[in-house]
Amino acid sequence: MQATLAAAFAAIAERHLQNPPPADLSLWWLRGAIAGDPRLSARIGRGRLELLLAGRDVASAAAPASPEAAAAALARLAAEAVRQSQTLRRAGAEAMVSAGFDEMFAALDPFSRYLTAEQARAARAERVGQAGLGLRIGPGPGGRPAVTLVEPGGPAALAGIRVGDALLSVDGVPLGASDLPLAALLLEGPPGTAASLRLSRAGRSMTVEVPRTRRGPPTVSAERRAEGVLWLRLSAFAADTAAQVEAALADPRGTAIVLDLRGNRGGLLSEALAVADALLSAGRIGATTGRHPDATRTWEADGPELGRGRPVVVLVDGRTASAAEVLAAALADGGRGALVGSGTQGKGLIQMVVPLPGGAELLLSWSRLLGPRGTPIQDVGVIPSLCTALGEAEARRALAMLAQGGAPMRPVLDRAARLPPEPRWEEARAIRAACPPAEGRALDEAMAAALLADPVAYRAALAR
Repeated sequence: MQATLAAAFAAIAERHLQNPPPADLSLWWLRGAIAGDPRLSARIGRGRLELLLAGRDVASAAAPASPEAAAAALARLAAEAVRQSQTLRRAGAEAMVSAGFDEMFAALDPFSRYLTAEQARAARAERVGQAGLGLRIGPGPGGRPAVTLVEPGGPAALAGIRVGDALLSVDGVPLGASDLPLAALLLEGPPGTAASLRLSRAGRSMTVEVPRTRRGPPTVSAERRAEGVLWLRLSAFAADTAAQVEAALADPRGTAIVLDLRGNRGGLLSEALAVADALLSAGRIGATTGRHPDATRTWEADGPELGRGRPVVVLVDGRTASAAEVLAAALADGGRGALVGSGTQGKGLIQMVVPLPGGAELLLSWSRLLGPRGTPIQDVGVIPSLCTALGEAEARRALAMLAQGGAPMRPVLDRAARLPPEPRWEEARAIRAACPPAEGRALDEAMAAALLADPVAYRAALAR
């Protein structure tokens, strides 16, 4: 426990967006670790971190001033808490460690978290377990590897594999409980080969051959609609999303482009940046900032602009998040795309993986995403120029203002651009209220078409 806490607290001190005193981190962690027994409590008083049983001080340590001191103090106080509490003894040390980090990160940010060694192994297996087979695996009943995701239209789906199928063997190698890392390794292989999977479903076993493919399912769908408008729907950002967009843009036909990012929860930031670069000839795409020097970066477009100057409308909604918000902000702030829809989710923190002793991991928020104008994405999101979240009547009123050359959202956008990288929640909430996050709707598409049909309104919507 002490080694795990020392590594975790050192990483937080060096890289987390916040830098609270080690004494505060220690208090939060200890309160979470002992929360399973309501008789126990913790406090800092008279310069000491104190453990109390029914209000009586049973152990204390000097309020720690360094990660190493915090780890040593917490390990000793946790041991005393276990000695005093049968409930904590039954729960076990791992449960206490997890509960401690849950409480601590609740005070820090909404996305950092601790993964036990088992959870970390499962997460790594999910990251690599697709193996070009169109499936993912995770722990099933009893810890045996099982199928947790089957991609529609992928090789696994075509082979008849279903979510919940237990994985008994891969290429003749038997798999048992806790063999998830081995299963993930066996699933990997070069494209063009096949994996022989023996599966169990409802008490019956079967063996299927699944070819390994180079590419996953498409994340981009393209269609031409009325007036030759090219509609590109981006469901996520995977390893070849930018290549798919560039292929669609290579066709010079069409009068305009609609980029639909509604429901896009993000994915690979590098792919979102590449899509922005494909539509921007120059200028800043986005930036990150954080306490650690490596957390501060900027990205610039260097062309060529593959859209050939065609008007671009970007559809966003309350489920548009993370890398998708970066793309939307880049095109809007760069004057290349007019945003239509609702405010986006506002997920603008980037996590790094920190290995811990024993195989556990921390997912640590260490940098913030900023739009080209410096507007923070976290808690603020991206605000469209033509808002549909307040209903059709308000949307049409805003469209009429744009058609007269007005900019109904300009005061809100200017206010957002003046925000610091870590705005106060009250400021962020006030800005979001002007166009709150909402589910995508047919009205979004109608307003996009209307905007493209009116050059004056479109130019006004571009002005941010």
